[in-house]
Amino acid sequence: MPRQIGALKARVEYVGIAALARGLAAIPLERAVRFGAALGDFVARIDRFNRPIAMRNLAIAFPEKSDAERRAIVRGMYRNLGRMLAEFTHFSDLDRGNIERYVTYDTRENLNRALELAEGRGALIVTAHYGNFELLALAHSAYGYRLAIVQRPLRNPLIAKLVNDARTRMGNQIITRKKGGRAIFSALRENRHVAIALDLDVRHGVFVDFFGMKASTSDGVARLAAAASVPVVPAFMVREGDSPRHRIVVLPVVEMASGGDREACVVENTQRITKVIEEMIRRHPDHWNWIHRRWKTRPPGEKRFY
Repeated sequence: MPRQIGALKARVEYVGIAALARGLAAIPLERAVRFGAALGDFVARIDRFNRPIAMRNLAIAFPEKSDAERRAIVRGMYRNLGRMLAEFTHFSDLDRGNIERYVTYDTRENLNRALELAEGRGALIVTAHYGNFELLALAHSAYGYRLAIVQRPLRNPLIAKLVNDARTRMGNQIITRKKGGRAIFSALRENRHVAIALDLDVRHGVFVDFFGMKASTSDGVARLAAAASVPVVPAFMVREGDSPRHRIVVLPVVEMASGGDREACVVENTQRITKVIEEMIRRHPDHWNWIHRRWKTRPPGEKRFY
């Protein structure tokens, strides 16, 4: 669990974000989203700490692209984050009666097929910090699905409460990632969908290829799928242009390798899931969080480069 920041720093951060959130919540959603995009542009220009990380990551992922093309992706990423913030401030306006105005399903038949395979045992929804991933969870529950979200705790407890209140407003359950296995199995037994983002660097994981470079990745989804005999369903939120409308893109159930060497199957299945995430990032590179140090943990003998 990440160490929480001090009370004074937490309060200062919270007051600033809360003031901005109140301002965005006070204007219509469409205007708030445009303002959020402009705010993202501003942050992109001044964020000299994270911007080089994004450019380094993009050089790994897209060596064929020019610096100008990579800068355009970075700008799009910051604009997406700004839009996310604006939409988050309007989450309380969304409910089962109006969610379809802003979020619809794409290829919902893939989700229906997964639920048939699950036979009431729940399902693992694998996703990434991609598009408006916060709205993905809210919309999925607004459509009537019972969801449990596996997450890392935020370092600021005041902001964490704000985020968790929004995530659980429609009945979603929060599960802390560390030592969360028992709670995950319990949620699956209750026929919940358990959402896990599998695009973060972990210190203790398995190394799989991600954009042609080894990336340390949690093997938890692969192990959970095998132990609980539940389907793994990839789902991602894709924005329609610059608008506040989105599509939940549900991809076919990931076919899991089984039999033979159990540990080899865990690595192979983690690779298969990671490949799906990579393919979605290639479709909409501005939707992903490029400022995350995804390749921070290196295989034995390799030096870190961040």
